[in-house]
Amino acid sequence: MAVKSMDASVYRKRAVYGRWAVACAFFFNGFLVGSWAPQIPVFMTRLNISEFTLGLMILIFGVGALVAMPWCGYLIGRFGSRAVVKGFAFFCSFSLLLVALAPNLITAAPALFLFGAVIGAMDVAMNANAVEVEKQLSRAVMSSSHGFWSLGGFAGGALGGFLIEAQGHLIHAIVVTAIAIVLGLVAFRHMITEDKPVVHEKQKLSFPTNPLIYLIGLMALFSMVPEGSVLDWAALYLQQEKGADIATAGLAFAAFSGTMSIMRFLGDGVRNRFGAVRTLRISALIGASGLLVASIAPTPWIAILAFAFSGLGIANMVPIAFSAAGNQPGTSSGIALSMVTLMGYSGILVAPSAIGFVGGRTGFGPIYMVLAALLIVVFLMANLAATADRAKN
Repeated sequence: MAVKSMDASVYRKRAVYGRWAVACAFFFNGFLVGSWAPQIPVFMTRLNISEFTLGLMILIFGVGALVAMPWCGYLIGRFGSRAVVKGFAFFCSFSLLLVALAPNLITAAPALFLFGAVIGAMDVAMNANAVEVEKQLSRAVMSSSHGFWSLGGFAGGALGGFLIEAQGHLIHAIVVTAIAIVLGLVAFRHMITEDKPVVHEKQKLSFPTNPLIYLIGLMALFSMVPEGSVLDWAALYLQQEKGADIATAGLAFAAFSGTMSIMRFLGDGVRNRFGAVRTLRISALIGASGLLVASIAPTPWIAILAFAFSGLGIANMVPIAFSAAGNQPGTSSGIALSMVTLMGYSGILVAPSAIGFVGGRTGFGPIYMVLAALLIVVFLMANLAATADRAKN
């Protein structure tokens, strides 16, 4: 009995270490994405490109991520999520530096495609690893794991603005690379993995037949488009339309990510108390009001505060949508989640490029006003999230 008790203790200790290792992976990924945000205005200036061309570059980043995600699923089945996270994290560490070193569009385009591909593939793998941690700990860690992603985005955005202002974009990219390498060496060796990875060589592609899945996917899409738009365009919006310097402009996404991280750490408790539908409705209203104020803000600092307020609302909208999809009766949770995830991630990876095309002609103030309206649509659709509460039963 003592041996079995010791084995159980060792197994749980490994799982606890694995929980913090996967949290570090989320922070690592978010830190790199957040570090890209303050690089965007410099990237546009040093390559002397228009908003239209910058939109194409951001689209290339998104396409890279979406192309890599399905292949990552195969790799996880063959090698396990731990190996895939560590492998892609290695390439992620140097990806921003490659973009910063690119001297022209011919080299910047493939660098951004690779950046998006390794970030997207690592995203899939670390989510899969978080699921395995949940199984071994017998408790949820997904919401707080996404909180660590937002915390990483906050750290990357906050550091980036000031470091670029003081030392330039290349020194910033080198520092980010060094931090990423240290994080990987210290934490990722503690990651756990699946006991027996399985390769599904003849797995067939199928789509949900339940139309509610696609409506929930639409909610995820409308919830993630604002997040991608703040990441890719808020700094440029504050710099060009509100007269902010680079350091101040970089705080827009940092503030947004900071409040998102706080609410993601608190999100499970809020949802358990108020229920998924009510939480989603309140969240949508908070997110919409923040974006609306940001769109008409007279000063950069009011806009930054408004983006931060919107982050409080947007933080838990996508987790609720994912949970609602995974608990749809009569539908495989895997099939439902794959579709909702694909629809949702297109909002953060692809839609912002189209927003850039429009924003270059209309300005970004009206864009954020329209995004506020999208969150009102989610508010009206909130009843579809009722099945999210099945996860607690």
